[in-house]
Amino acid sequence: MRRRLVLAFVAMTVVVLAAHDVPLAAYLRRVETERLLSGIERDAFIVGGTSEDVLSGEDIGEVADLQTTIELYRSREDAGVVVTDAAGIAIAVADGSSEVGENYINRPEIQAALGGAPASGSRYSNTLAASIVYVAVPVLSGADIVGVVRITYPAAIIDERTSERVRGLYAVGLISLAGAIVAAVFVASTLTRPLRRLQDTTEQLSGGDLTARADSGSGPPEIRNLAESFNEMTERIQALIEQQRSFAGDASHQLRTPLTALRLQLEQGVDLIDTDPAAARARIEAAGAETERLQQLVSGLLLLARSEHAALQTEVVDVAAIVRDRVDLWCALASDRDITVQQAGGHRSPGLVHVLAVPGAVEQVLDNLIDNAIKVSPDRTTIELALDRRPPWLTVHVLDEGPGMTTEQLEYARNRFWRSPDAPHQGSGLGLAIVEHLATASGGTVSLANRATGGLDAAVNWKLAAPR
Repeated sequence: MRRRLVLAFVAMTVVVLAAHDVPLAAYLRRVETERLLSGIERDAFIVGGTSEDVLSGEDIGEVADLQTTIELYRSREDAGVVVTDAAGIAIAVADGSSEVGENYINRPEIQAALGGAPASGSRYSNTLAASIVYVAVPVLSGADIVGVVRITYPAAIIDERTSERVRGLYAVGLISLAGAIVAAVFVASTLTRPLRRLQDTTEQLSGGDLTARADSGSGPPEIRNLAESFNEMTERIQALIEQQRSFAGDASHQLRTPLTALRLQLEQGVDLIDTDPAAARARIEAAGAETERLQQLVSGLLLLARSEHAALQTEVVDVAAIVRDRVDLWCALASDRDITVQQAGGHRSPGLVHVLAVPGAVEQVLDNLIDNAIKVSPDRTTIELALDRRPPWLTVHVLDEGPGMTTEQLEYARNRFWRSPDAPHQGSGLGLAIVEHLATASGGTVSLANRATGGLDAAVNWKLAAPR
């Protein structure tokens, strides 16, 4: 990814530089050529001013001085200089290939200058067998054209001088490209380094290291947010795996005892069926009791597993209506022991009390708490359900008149498979664990406390919600 990002940045920079520098280089070359020709033309006019007296016949003795002047110019500028009279005959030459007295009237630039117009351009010279750049200007004496000054350069020299300026532009372009490469490497590294670290963390996680966490403190904000989300996901995965391991370990441990007892009872029943049918019948009945206990344990495990893997979306429910329904249901089930299940105060509350809860959570929580209360309550006692509204919470109390719990029992009662050693019944030890999980999934809490008058107060806090 880093290489692709760098190549993309560099390619984009090359396109921009090409779109900018290629036309600019052509323009700069043209401007530099025109500037050089203008300078040569200026020099030609200066030489023409020096040649005027000689060409007009006023000072013939100055020819030697004119020759010295143009030779000095040639040595300094590496240019060819020819001064002709009005007939195109050279009177002073400094170009290394011509002589004084040579006729230049057939040169197009000489003809143009004798016509009164300065001429400049480039052409192929048969004499030099090379391309030349020339400037030819007329020499005036008053209104008369008395001669021509022509200055020539090899085209390669002019190209080299213009190329120097263009090379400067290309150097700037290369520096810009190098800067773009450095910036691209830096930006790509800034983007890819956190991603590589995140990839390394992912590989550690896939290799079984559940403690691996991504670095969420460096990199661009988007990658930091991604790392934070990854860490949250990893923590949830770790919690789920640890929960599953704990669940599987606890379940296997708890199922081992009733299965072993069931197997022993059946084996003993088979051994006694011929010699002692009554004892065999007792063993089979004991096996049935173990089967029932095993069924309750499996049902509790399935219920807990479903609640732990259920969707955690909550909905608005009417707790008051649910409490009334649970009281009606459990009144009939508790009547054989003369246990009364009622709302606090012995009356029905007609009001609506809405809370946020996982679908079905309130019903399962109340069923488990009331079931536990009935199991520990003496005959002819009362179990009350009380609603205590204290915004933003609604607390549902399940109050019994049983023996209560010790401080140690209150601490461990909500652990999976925990059962009180002095409990008068054989339960699965999952009821309060299910209550705890469902309440937590709904955003609530569970608390257990002994009542001052005796018995236990099992309270569940639910978040209040506006009616639907």
